[in-house]
Amino acid sequence: MAEVSDRLDVARRMIGRPRDAPATPALILDLPRVEGNLAEMARRMAPLPAALRPHAKIHKSPALGRMQLDAGAIGLTTATIWEASAMIDHGLTDVLVANQAVGPVKAAEAARLAAIGSLTVAVESAANAAELAEAAVSAGSVIDTIVEVDVGLHRSGVRSVSEALDLAVDVERRPGLRLRGVLGYEGHCMLEPDRALRIEKCRAANDMLLEVVDAFGEHGHSTEIVAAGGLGTWDITGANPRITEIHAGSYIFSDAFHRNLAPGFDPALTILTTVISRHDNVAILDCGRKSIGIDRTLPEVVSGEGVIMYAHGEHFIHEEHTALELGADSQLAVGDRVELMPGYSPTTVNYYDIYHVVRDDVVVDVWPVLGRYGSATAGVGPVQ
Repeated sequence: MAEVSDRLDVARRMIGRPRDAPATPALILDLPRVEGNLAEMARRMAPLPAALRPHAKIHKSPALGRMQLDAGAIGLTTATIWEASAMIDHGLTDVLVANQAVGPVKAAEAARLAAIGSLTVAVESAANAAELAEAAVSAGSVIDTIVEVDVGLHRSGVRSVSEALDLAVDVERRPGLRLRGVLGYEGHCMLEPDRALRIEKCRAANDMLLEVVDAFGEHGHSTEIVAAGGLGTWDITGANPRITEIHAGSYIFSDAFHRNLAPGFDPALTILTTVISRHDNVAILDCGRKSIGIDRTLPEVVSGEGVIMYAHGEHFIHEEHTALELGADSQLAVGDRVELMPGYSPTTVNYYDIYHVVRDDVVVDVWPVLGRYGSATAGVGPVQ
């Protein structure tokens, strides 16, 4: 996409300059911390029977997807067909869409991608299977599919073993589709603070998925893929010898929320901001809800001074402004830079077109954020 390419060209002027040089708000990616997180997750996964297929919805970056593959991932997971486009069109050709691709435009894109890479898409209805099959036949490709099972999250997925079996039969009779297995995401277990209860809930959800696996086996349906798991349950679901892959992904960046959910990963993503106003003990930053994720918990100051203001139970994070409460002796002035750790990295990334990649506090590269809309991934070459 020309606009993204133009922005990359402008951003590349920052290469070689200090990490606080870019115009703000800017997405800063600390490369050594990313590398450390990748190595730490590989170390944690090594003794487990499940493989890691990390969720690229976190970063939407072929460059980071390549790093995950190089660190031992068996492929990538995405939440949308457009994220899958961004990965496959840049040479990362084993992608699982842990979601439904419903509608003729998305079905056609799935069929296109299946012709140039290994694309697996979740299905939960015969109607969606039919439109995927029609698109695949028209494109001369074969779309791999997995049946999504609701294991307690009550979002998408078939609701019973018999429904799963009926859908498996439907998929297998359709030219253009190939059944590879099942998916059952236990997202309702992720935030359970009581570790013992989280284990209990997670195992119950895994058992629901494995009931379908057993039924598939009895009826001759493929269970090559048995997928589940997120960062909050990586070590529980990943330890189940019958689950083939987990889809944890937020370890790559961590943030104010995920560092408590899964300790031991370094926050690698920050938002560089500028102080645009200072009165008494309050500083205002040029960053707000349109440029930093505040899902589940608030951002934190990691470089600079101050804490996010509260008054009458409300935080002072507006659309384009964040207010910091400063100490009495603070020298923070208009024009100074402050870095914030996002409350939630995945939604933060979705606000930006570009990462400013830093090493040793110097910008060493700029990488595009892709797959946010349509299939617009042009403008940068394939990831080598």
